Amino acid sequence: MGSLRLILVIFVLLSHIPPVRSGMNIYIKRLFSSCWVAKGVCRSSCSGEEFFHILCGTHYVCCINKKDMPTLFVK
Repeated sequence: MGSLRLILVIFVLLSHIPPVRSGMNIYIKRLFSSCWVAKGVCRSSCSGEEFFHILCGTHYVCCINKKDMPTLFVK
């Protein structure tokens, strides 16, 4: 009987707490908008110090820093 009362109190309290915000969390959004082993960011255009490497879908490019660019071949 005590556990049933506790569960009812929890449900009543949860129904009165308003949601903080809607939409995806900023960390989840950053995870899904990353590319190239999470070193790059999918954007419509790259900033000054970033380079285009691969495509992210059809409208975005993967922008990564010069230091994170992969080495294509080594002598």
